Amino acid sequence: MKDKDAKIKIEEIREKLRYHNHRYYVLDDPVIADTEYDQMMKELLILEEKYPEFMSTSSPTQRVGSKPLAGFEQVSHGKPMLSLSNAFSSEELIAFDKRIRKILPDEDINYVVELKIDGLAVSLIYENGLFLRGATRGDGVIGEDITTNLRTIKSIPLKLLGKNNPSYLEVYGEVFMKKSDFKELNLNRLASGEKIFANPRNASAGSVRQLDPTITAMRPLDIFIYRANMQNLLPYSQHLEILDYLKKLGLKVNKHVNLCKNIDEVINYCKSWIEKKESLNYEIDGMVIKVNSLLSREKLGSTTRSPRWAIAYKFPAQQITTKIKDIIVQVGRTGALTPVALLTPVKISGSVVKRATLHNEDEIKKKDIRIGDTVLIQKAGDIIPEIVKVIPEERTGKENKFTMPELCPVCGAKVFKAAGEAVTRCESLTCPAQIKQRIRHFASRDAMDIEGLGPAIIDQLVDKGILKDFTDLYFLKCSELVGLERMAQKSSEKLLKAIDNSKKKEFVHLIYGLGIRYVGIHTAEILAENFQDLDKYREIKLEDLLGIHEIGTKIAESIVFFFSQKQNIQILDRLRNAGLNFGNKDRIFVKEEHKPGTLEGKQFVLTGTLQEFTREEAGKIIKDLGGRVTGSVSKKTDFVIAGENTGSKYEKAIQLGISLLDEKGFKKLING
Repeated sequence: MKDKDAKIKIEEIREKLRYHNHRYYVLDDPVIADTEYDQMMKELLILEEKYPEFMSTSSPTQRVGSKPLAGFEQVSHGKPMLSLSNAFSSEELIAFDKRIRKILPDEDINYVVELKIDGLAVSLIYENGLFLRGATRGDGVIGEDITTNLRTIKSIPLKLLGKNNPSYLEVYGEVFMKKSDFKELNLNRLASGEKIFANPRNASAGSVRQLDPTITAMRPLDIFIYRANMQNLLPYSQHLEILDYLKKLGLKVNKHVNLCKNIDEVINYCKSWIEKKESLNYEIDGMVIKVNSLLSREKLGSTTRSPRWAIAYKFPAQQITTKIKDIIVQVGRTGALTPVALLTPVKISGSVVKRATLHNEDEIKKKDIRIGDTVLIQKAGDIIPEIVKVIPEERTGKENKFTMPELCPVCGAKVFKAAGEAVTRCESLTCPAQIKQRIRHFASRDAMDIEGLGPAIIDQLVDKGILKDFTDLYFLKCSELVGLERMAQKSSEKLLKAIDNSKKKEFVHLIYGLGIRYVGIHTAEILAENFQDLDKYREIKLEDLLGIHEIGTKIAESIVFFFSQKQNIQILDRLRNAGLNFGNKDRIFVKEEHKPGTLEGKQFVLTGTLQEFTREEAGKIIKDLGGRVTGSVSKKTDFVIAGENTGSKYEKAIQLGISLLDEKGFKKLING
């Protein structure tokens, strides 16, 4: 195939795939079978691999592929994403209408009423029809750049439909998760021993803010677009016209939009959805009322916090009484002990509620909740069952007070509650409730960095009883791996080699990999510098730790408790026998010409992409030379190290007159 023909063929397939993506993910009306779609995608992948010169970031094949981020850059919104004022009653909606008519007494006001999707607000920017950038709402003025994650959401077009696209378009939407998808996600997490998400909104927000876009891509996210930056859309005079225009561009707009002639129609429409909302396959927590006329909106303007032309009507929470039959304690994947009330089943907000989380022991004491109490419950945000209050008048004297167990109900280890903390935890490395999460943490990049040991492999090894804790990794046999799904002889040997190589990792990574509460990679570095033999940690005292800069009481108590546990000492003994590095070796990144203390007392911020270092490597060099790395630019910042594709940190450094260094300048600085 000639290059010219290949280019035409590639673009033809892309256009077909965009069309079918729009039919499937936006219109929910597919017109081809999945197998036919998959064949087209496969053909495109083959052609793009053969003709890489025709690769495009807007290709349907380029939704996922970026490396995990070190952190999110801050970006400014084209126009502030203001929050909405809330109304909780018909009277407050009438008052809202009166305020508008007082400002615009001679105008005929129509309202557009939309569903208030319970998700995460984001902005999307398109340039010449191509998706350029996406960001969280943040504080309304500055948000976090989550472009790589938003590209994985298939209902967000990477290229707008049509040929006459605006040169610049900023739209606003709500990322959400369908109820059915949320339920399936939680069932899968439950089956793999992971902590389930509390509600679809938390699941959506957590998924969008993953530093690894491949994780986001595995989550079933969706989006509804509800507004556009009007600066470049002047031909339109009404909000409804804007929504129709956005739909023509291929953006997903919710179909439940109603035009109301007056506030009475608004109130009736809002109330009609209080019961109907249960029929939707996504969560809504109210309705949004907007003035339809764009000219009227301009006249009404905004306060510093919210527009005067819009308001959110929040649905009333449904409440009902029931009895607490018992209080049990569950152990989560992080070791947190959570008391849960077992209730006499009652139906509320369309579902039967049998239990409610009590969060922690302090919450139980605060509300004086006892086993046998009659309580008033509601669904927080219509999703999470919660106990609002006890009804003491219903007490008979047979109610029993609850006390948190001193031993973990799963493994029997002594539990720990840090000073000033509300949560009681099990810190045993062998606790079955936490084992999968602990192994994942142990194998993670900043810990032992065991390449190829992903969640699916860990799940299988734990479920089959091959791994009972992470020390078992170092005693694995090839025959145990070959029998696993997607593990052949070659991949099994490769994984065993990666596990063996991890024995040589720096001492600091082993400390971090143990998963001690409050000990992140930075604290692990401090510990490794001050206590250079892991065997000595089992005799460590509180006063030894409190004398170290940056080690506070909470961290110190957690470390001492961790090494006082018999089960944890047994784990350490097995790791030593396996041949892991128990002493602080030479630092990884500091070269011979680097002089320790060269950057003593200096504060750095990293922005953009460096060529010769990852951000972690550059940060490690700075710390090794006595400097400090922070996430934001301030007057205390001494240097900003700027790579390619810098963001708002670079601009702020210029505004504050902070010294800027490119990669060449950074290398000169660290070489003294």
